[in-house]
Amino acid sequence: MAEGSLWCSMSFGKLIQNYQKIQSRVSDMVRRVASNMSTATPGRFLLLQFAMSQVTQVGDSISNLLGQVNSVIANTVRNQKTQ
Repeated sequence: MAEGSLWCSMSFGKLIQNYQKIQSRVSDMVRRVASNMSTATPGRFLLLQFAMSQVTQVGDSISNLLGQVNSVIANTVRNQKTQ
């Protein structure tokens, strides 16, 4: 790869694996807060809500990325059929 290049490689498997770890951590946070409501504070709820929205946004981004990859593949196959 050329120096200063903006390209990088990515593994979908690694991406999904890391997303599952993050999702699991947020689920653990929810479980801890739910199991001990007496120590729950408004600040903790706000942080939990923020973490949940971040996980949702990452999941949506992964879904959009996979949709775009699927579209590129479908267009490539369609273009090959017409040649």
